[in-house]
This record gives sequence, C-alpha cells and structure tokens, in this order.
Amino acid sequence: MKTRMHATLTRGLIVALAVMLLLPAAAAAKTITLSYANFPPAPTFPCVQMERWKTEVEKRTNGQVQVKTYPGGTLLGAKEMMDGVIAGQADIGNLCMAYQPGRFIVTNATSLPLDIPDARVGSLVLWDLYQKYQPAAFGQVKVLTMFTTAPANIMSKKAVRSLGDIKGLDLRASGGAAQILKAWGANQVGMPMSATPEALQKGVVQGLFSSLEVMKDLKFAETCKYVTMTDTVIYPFAVVMNMERWKALPADVQKVMDELALEQAEWTGNYMDGHVKNAMQWSVKTHKVEVIELDAPTKVEWSGRLQFITDQWITDAKAKGFPSREIVEDIQRLTKKHNP
Repeated sequence: MKTRMHATLTRGLIVALAVMLLLPAAAAAKTITLSYANFPPAPTFPCVQMERWKTEVEKRTNGQVQVKTYPGGTLLGAKEMMDGVIAGQADIGNLCMAYQPGRFIVTNATSLPLDIPDARVGSLVLWDLYQKYQPAAFGQVKVLTMFTTAPANIMSKKAVRSLGDIKGLDLRASGGAAQILKAWGANQVGMPMSATPEALQKGVVQGLFSSLEVMKDLKFAETCKYVTMTDTVIYPFAVVMNMERWKALPADVQKVMDELALEQAEWTGNYMDGHVKNAMQWSVKTHKVEVIELDAPTKVEWSGRLQFITDQWITDAKAKGFPSREIVEDIQRLTKKHNP
C-alpha cells in the first residue's frame, strides 16, 4: 500500500513539475505581437514618439504585448496609412491628417492659422477636440493618441523681414500652407520633404515653410541661413489601430493603451517643442543662422492677410454639415485653456 501511495505521489509530483515547466511556454504562446507602421525616417519626431509608445506599452503590460515598428514607409506609406490599417495591412499606423484635408475635416481645423503657440498646446487641443466631436472619419479604427507638429516658420537662403521680402520667393510647403504662402505673396512649391535638400542646393526653391526641427534633422541650417519666426500653423497627426485587432485585445491591455493616450499626446508635444529648441540652438551656434523676429505691427499685417482662410473653412465645412464655427471657437477656447 505504502509503495503504491508513494508511486502515486511521485507521479503526481512529476505531473505538477511538468505543468510548471510548461507554464512559461504557455505564457509565451499568449504574447501579443502588434505591427506599427510609420512613414517618416526613424530619427524624426513621429517615429521617436512611436518608439516611446512601444516601450511604455511593453513595460506596462509586463511584456504581454510586443510591438514591432516599421519606420520610413517600410510597411505603409503616408497617404495609404489610414486605409492600410483599416484593411489590416498593419495593426497600428501613424498618419498626418494634413495629407487628406477632405477626409479629416474636424481634426484638420487645428491646422488653420489660429495662433496655436507650440506642439504641446496643439497636441492637447487636438486630443480634446477629437474627444468632443468623435469624427466619423475615425469610425472604422481605434484612435490610440493624437499630437501635432510645432508651428511652421520660414527657413530661407535670403533674409525675410517684410512682405516685400517674401513676395515671389519659391518656398517648399505642404497642405494648407499653400494658401498661407500665397496670401503673403510667396510661391508655394509642393514636393516631399526628402527632396527638399537637393532642391535647395540646385536653387529650385529658396527655402521652406515648416516646423524648425528639420533645421538640424535634415541639415537645412547648412543652406538656410535665415529663419523668420511666424509661428503660423501646426499639423495634426493621429495614431490609429485596426478595430478587429483592438477588440481582440484583453481588457487589461486595452486599459493600458487608453490610459496612455492623453499622456502620449502631451509627451510628444513636449518632446517636439524641446527638439525644436535644441535644433535652433544648434543652427545658430554651428551654422550662424540668423533668427528674425517680426515686430508687432508687421505680425499684425501678416496675420491680417490670413483671416480669409479661416472664414472660408467655416463656410465650406458648414456646407458639408459640420458645426464649423463652433469647432473654430472650441479650438480658440482650448488653446487658452492649455496655454493660460
């Protein structure tokens, strides 16, 4: 009897030990791997925030979620990002909404010339605006976070101190910036940012209109020796997830991602603002770039030429059924809220 009991206990211990040894393998089998597509090069701020989000999610889920990142358009390009995520070509994607102005009407209103002062304020305003209106444009995806660039300024080979200086100047810009440059008398030239360094060297353009981190990131300080501070418009970004993949996530993982959304927006804004500051300090010190600050009367003159853009957007968006005036007023109110 004792022998049989001993044998039974031994077998039980062996089975228990085997189960314990298999537990890590079972846990490993439940690891969730997500693909995250991004379109700009790895060193740029949208990809820096992507890597920070990946690190935080993996840490806060204790490794249950693993995120594989694809910068530089290696999985999805800029203009195919939203539809690619919807189709499941990537689980997560980061998109610049300015590339599709007619699709993301509510959130793209943040890129109107409404004096949003920096990326932190812009990111918080954008997130609050999304939360309030829940635009139908995002109905097929889960929005994980949103953020913006820092405001656009003029980087040029020649000094721009007045509207007379900018008149007829060929400047690279994208999206709604075309209207702004036209209103100031410049010639907007559309091209990918990656093509701009060569265009500057060959004289195809005399400068560009964008946020200032590119002075260092893309070495524009080597050719653009003047920066005119206009702090005019920001560009909104969104990070979206395939809805089926989102719904398949465990509730505790969803909770981690939801709790990270606002934090990630503010972190990215702060990072972007700091990165711009560092880029300009480097540009001034290393390449003797001159920073031109417009005086108050000149700023009023420049801003006055842009009011029609917001007025026209209000008219056009209203015709499409959006509460356009309320959206603009919300952006102005939220800007004051986040920049007291």
